Amino acid sequence: MLTVGHIELKAANAYVTEHHRHHRAVRGHRFSLACYEDGRLCGVAIVGRPRSRRIDQHMTVEVLRLCTDGTKNACSKLYGACRRAAKILGYERLITYILADESGKSLLASGFSYCYTNKGGSWNQPGRPRSDKAPVCPKRLYEIILVRKGDKTWTTS
Repeated sequence: MLTVGHIELKAANAYVTEHHRHHRAVRGHRFSLACYEDGRLCGVAIVGRPRSRRIDQHMTVEVLRLCTDGTKNACSKLYGACRRAAKILGYERLITYILADESGKSLLASGFSYCYTNKGGSWNQPGRPRSDKAPVCPKRLYEIILVRKGDKTWTTS
């Protein structure tokens, strides 16, 4: 049976470092969740502020990393738990990016909607040199709207 619980960022990052195919650990987060199958850690999700400065940094959170060992339904379980936790914490929108060649089935099964595919790109710029540590290929954005405009159920003040 799959269960979900809290995990410290240090432990989540260690799992990502060991198991993720193309990403490394993150520096910060809003919260992290772990998925367990009969007590055995089988996946983690790290949720933080959106990486894009064009996205609302206060009411939107991004699934920065989601990594499993392949356990059936672990991805969907973690995405669903991220959605519920973000809503409980008062966020209005939850987003995530996946590589263009990934299926997105777990996202759709968890209620996310496809938004668009960006062109990808490097963080390296002439006035701001960076080394690329993540894939620079096109990525697909998915989102869930957690609170509709005018919904008074959640307040931020």
